[in-house]
Amino acid sequence: MNPFNRRKFLEGSAGVAAAATLGAGSAVWAPAVHAQALAFKPEKGAKLRVLRWSRFVQGDIDAYMINVKKFTDKTGIEVRVDNEGWEDVRPKAAVAANTGAGPDIILSTNDDANLYPEKLLDVTDLAEYLGKKYGGWYPAVEAYLKPDGKKWIGLGLGAAGSYMVYRQSQVKAAGFDSFPKDTAGFLAMFKALHAKGTPGGMALGNATGDGLWCNWLMWSHGGMLVDKNNKVIVDSAETLKALEYGKELYATFIPGTLSWLDPNNNKAFLDGQVSVTNNGISIYYAAKNSTDAKVKEIGTDINHAAFPVGPVGVPTESHLFFNQMIMKYTKFPNAAKEFLRFMMEQEQFDAWLTGAGGYIAQPLRAYEKSAIWTVDPKHTPYRDGVKNMRPAGYAGKLGYASAGAGADFIVVNMVAEAVSGSKTPKEAMERAQKRAERYYKV
Repeated sequence: MNPFNRRKFLEGSAGVAAAATLGAGSAVWAPAVHAQALAFKPEKGAKLRVLRWSRFVQGDIDAYMINVKKFTDKTGIEVRVDNEGWEDVRPKAAVAANTGAGPDIILSTNDDANLYPEKLLDVTDLAEYLGKKYGGWYPAVEAYLKPDGKKWIGLGLGAAGSYMVYRQSQVKAAGFDSFPKDTAGFLAMFKALHAKGTPGGMALGNATGDGLWCNWLMWSHGGMLVDKNNKVIVDSAETLKALEYGKELYATFIPGTLSWLDPNNNKAFLDGQVSVTNNGISIYYAAKNSTDAKVKEIGTDINHAAFPVGPVGVPTESHLFFNQMIMKYTKFPNAAKEFLRFMMEQEQFDAWLTGAGGYIAQPLRAYEKSAIWTVDPKHTPYRDGVKNMRPAGYAGKLGYASAGAGADFIVVNMVAEAVSGSKTPKEAMERAQKRAERYYKV
């Protein structure tokens, strides 16, 4: 196993072993007893094909496929699961939606469902049932998948959290007994770490997951790409304050972050080059399960924290969201709904969360009580990823424009240009404004 590859950590039995602990934790809580039972009668001769993103952790796919087998054993319905890199799922999903042929169910990312809502099966009955039974969906899930406030065009699956990963000993040596909770303390910590020769660093290249910290930077100071009416407002006094703060922060980074993609911060952290970065829980597990004594030692020193709260006074987290869509062209809509219902019920979903080892946060509130979040206190920060998440297209309506602007790395590029000095903050904002306006056409 390559310890620096986030997509392959927890290889072998680790994820399955974690899932096996479900029995002890699942009895701690129970779903709402008043929730009305719901089941869909599958069509005669139904077969399902599921397209989903490839595993980020081996335990994810192992637990998922165990649940698939349970469904087939129970219903007799054959389910074929195809795994693709999540960068490849989006175009394949778009082709399927436009041609009316392909997988019955697609697990994709961010606001893909809003690219072709009219091509997706209405799952309002299923979404409302699950919401009532499991404590309700988080607001970000509704923003992504109930865009008109009435009809559900998909189900939430969760999100891969982008949180702070840090070396406890080095943060303490820099004069901080705990991880800062506000942006002023956050900057002071980065400056102190830099002065001690143990700098931090976060990706400023076109990193789809790890570049999300740039949304946090902008939002934490009150900046936004668009307002609630989808008017582009990124060229603003609030964004300017965020970029000026970002310049001070970037001055403390290890050299090279302008070209960092998603794998780079993992490698730099586990090489001992940086003492703090942003990432999913994969760095911790790669270190914890490593056979290299030096890397394993780093694992004992790792801890996690949420991004600090900025001048806006509320969390402004940005994470990679996962959805589940049933295509309207499916010949087996009831079977598809029954499959998703089965996979989201406690017996299956909690086991899947556990198998994934904390890499994915739940979309339904009741699963906050899953044992995976407390079996190791270092897991706990990742529990609230969807709860505190803002949708990628905040504060506007999600759709083609938000998806395109995100895929074009407009915010990440603006931050990189401004903090590195290749453009003034004003020039960087003006360029971002023009680029975004090409997507958000009035």
